[in-house]
Order: sequence, then C-alpha cells, then structure tokens
Amino acid sequence: MDEMTVVAVGREAIKIALMVGLPVLLSGMVVGVLVSIFQVATGIQDMTITFIPKILIVFAVLAFGMHWMISVLTGFIERIFTLVSGVGI
Repeated sequence: MDEMTVVAVGREAIKIALMVGLPVLLSGMVVGVLVSIFQVATGIQDMTITFIPKILIVFAVLAFGMHWMISVLTGFIERIFTLVSGVGI
C-alpha cells in the first residue's frame, strides 16, 4: 500500500462515517430545535421535555436505518480487508 491508497482509505472512512452518522445526528438536532421552539412558544421551561422526543426519534432512525448502516459498514470493512490481504508480510 502506498501513500495514495492510505489517503484514499482515510477519505473514504471519513465519508462513510458521515454518511452513517449524519441521519441520526440531524434527526436529533431537528427534533431538539423543534421542541425548543415549542417550549419558547408555550413558555414551558422543563429540561426533561427535550430528551424524550429526541431519544424516540434517534431510536426510530436507528431502527429503520440499521440494515443500511450495517451493509455500508460491512462493505467498507470487506474492502479494507481485501486491501490488507493484498499487502502481505
């Protein structure tokens, strides 16, 4: 493996980490902002109200997207193992 391959693998790892993690993070952030707007509009200032919707949405996104996430990650791991096995000792 030369330097270009290592850089390409690192770039792909960052891209896949963003692809897999961003839906969960964005859904939690959007729900948090919406709940905060609701709290400001109604005057409710309870800190625990924001956690329950965020947890439910994050778990729902994980439940519906887990198959896709696992397939993307296993495909990446297979490519990495193929590259490593080609190097030899």
